[in-house]
Order: sequence, then structure tokens, then C-alpha cells
Amino acid sequence: MNTSVDEQAFENVRKLINDICQRMSISETCRLRLTGCERELTVRFPVKMDDGHVRVFSGFRVVHNDTRGPAKGGIRYHPDVSLDEVRALAALMTLKTAVVNVPYGGAKGAVVCNPKDLSLTELERLTRRYAAEIAVLIGPNLDIPAPDVGTNPQVMAWIMDTYSQMRGYSPGVITGKPLEIGGSKGRFEATGRGCMITALLAAKHVRVDAEEATVAVQGFGNVGAAVAKLLAREGCLITAVSDSRGGVYNPKGLDLEGLLAHKTETGSVVGFKNTEPITNAELLELPCDILIPAALEHQIVEANAASVKAKIVAEGANGPTTPEADRILYANGVFVVPDVLANAGGVIVSYLEWVQNLQVFCWEEAHVNGYLHSMMTNAFAEVLEISAREKVDMRTAAYMTALRRLAAAMTARGIFP
Repeated sequence: MNTSVDEQAFENVRKLINDICQRMSISETCRLRLTGCERELTVRFPVKMDDGHVRVFSGFRVVHNDTRGPAKGGIRYHPDVSLDEVRALAALMTLKTAVVNVPYGGAKGAVVCNPKDLSLTELERLTRRYAAEIAVLIGPNLDIPAPDVGTNPQVMAWIMDTYSQMRGYSPGVITGKPLEIGGSKGRFEATGRGCMITALLAAKHVRVDAEEATVAVQGFGNVGAAVAKLLAREGCLITAVSDSRGGVYNPKGLDLEGLLAHKTETGSVVGFKNTEPITNAELLELPCDILIPAALEHQIVEANAASVKAKIVAEGANGPTTPEADRILYANGVFVVPDVLANAGGVIVSYLEWVQNLQVFCWEEAHVNGYLHSMMTNAFAEVLEISAREKVDMRTAAYMTALRRLAAAMTARGIFP
């Protein structure tokens, strides 16, 4: 993603926050605070590579708002990530935590790198140095990172260990960790499970029978693979999936077990037996009941929105739909479950992991999944009710829900000193 697109992404979020604050008569002080970020840290640090030479990497950690609790947000490793992209994602995290009503604020972090080009030892050295650089901001009661694009539980383990070496044993400093060091059962599938729950609730609302629904999933990583598997268990027919190299399509349905094995073996879904090859762009325009964009930002845009044939779009990724595309989808009767609601399952179970760490206790997966289901169902119902009452799309209704909670918290806390 280039810088101009990243700048636009942040401006899009700010504009929507600004417009809804004005619509809801939220105070000028709250509006001004929410249209900017509270703290921003940019770091540049050296890492010794396996061949002995040293590379200097750039990284960021941004806290958008922490009025409702410690800041929360993932850490992204990607070669094209920028500060403006991190700002936009941090603001979305503030809204997401407020939509599902967990006591967190919003943050995001990133390192400009391609983790696929790094050895495991190089990745560890980079992660530990980055963790040391941002240690001034993070902490169990300050700012709690988690995995995002390009990072995983092992990366979280290195960050937790690095921080613990500096400040004392602190499993609650980060979530998405391996189970062996305080991770939560149910965390790996949490984002996909939450997306599945909202997609099925949306299907019920628009009167689509789940056992007859066809589904296309763009992005077959952690989120996309999980939501495809979980929707298939509910009776849905998964007809298309894609990853960064391309996609596959079979209108009669895909063999998901075989597809997962094929991806593990080859590194991609491309070339799977009994399928037609398709591009990521073509997948978005396939005839289907439910479309899950679970890849990167800005996939459904003004140029292709009118060609989306799905009845429901459940956003597994952050920011996959531009504002211009949103208006077209809404005008065409496509029911969009926005990212701040659809993919909030990950932050809910991150919150549950943090709670378990603070209690020094481990819950069973059924308990975690039950809590996740209840919170996602309640949040969907609340946003849907506001959407119907105010005659607005689900994204606007979700932002209204979040901003009402944020404004109430800011007003109650006041200004210090």
C-alpha cells in the first residue's frame, strides 16, 4: 500500500468519526480528541542478520485512545506498512473495543519488514529489539499488543519474554500467546469464529438459509481459513477461496480438508484439484450469498462495488471496503457487517486471555467460546437495532454505538488536572 492510500485510510476514519460526532451532538472536546491519536512512537533500530551484516528497521506504536481502559491492538510485520496506516488501524481498534463493549482503548503497532524474507533467528532478534524499543509504552495496564498480519503466537512469546526480562514476569503484557505461557484456549480461531457468528446472524436477518448459503472467502490465512471451516460446519457451501497468489472456485463446493492440506504442502490454494483458477478481484464478483473479505485493506472499491453479487459482506479484514464502495453496496441492498463488528472476535478473546492472566487462571475452550458467542450476539443486536431505528447502514450504526460509549466515558472521567 502506498503512502497516499494510507493517508486516505486515516482520513476516511477521521471523517466518519467527525461526521457521526456532529450527527450525535457529541461535545467538541470529545470530537477533537477522537479525530487524532494520543501517543505515537516511531523507532529505528539495528538488527544483526545471519550473515553478520546489520540492517536498520523502522517501527511504530500508536495509541489512539485509552479512555475506556488500556490500549489494545495488534502488531503488523509488512514491507509496505506506514505510520498513517497504523494510525487508521489504531482508531479502528478504539471503535472496535467500544462496539463490543470490552474495557479497552485502541492501539496498533508495526515494523516495516517482510517476515517471509527473514530466518527464524533474524525474526527473533528483530522482534526482541522492537519489543525493547516500545517497552516505554506497553504494559499490562497501559497498552497490550496482539498478533496481526505477519505475526503469530511465537512472535508474541518473544515480546512477552523480552518485556518480562526488563520489568519482571508479565504474561498480561500481550495476548495471542502460546498456551504454554498464558495463552487462551479458543484464541487461534477467535476472529474467524466471531466473523462466522455475525455472518450467520446477518443471514438470518436477510432471510438466507445457512444450510443453503454459498460463501466466497478472500484471504485464506488464519481468519479466512477459520471462518470457512466454521461456516462449512454450519452447513454453508464454500465455493471459492483465495490467498496472495490467487484463488480457486468450484460452484459445487470445495473440499476444505483437502484444500488445507494442499496449502500446507504447496504454500498456496492455487492449483487445487477440481477447481477453476480465479483472481482475488474475480472472487469478489462471484455469485454467492455471503462474501468474506479477509485479506487486506481496500479490496472493495468504487470501481468494483457495483459488481459485488453477494447478499451479505462480512468484513474479516480491517478496512476492506472504501467509503465510496460502502455507499454503492448500501444502495444496492447488500448487507455489510463492518470490520469493527465482524472481526471483533479476536479482541474479545484477547480480552478474555488478559483477564485469565490477571487472575492466574485458565478457562476451558467451551467457556471462552460461549462468552465470545454471547458478546458477539449482543453487539450485533445492538448495532442492528440502531441501524433500523436511525435508518443508517451497519457501519454508521456501529460507529454510533462506539462513539456514544467513548463520549460517555470521556465526560465521566473529565480532564486532568
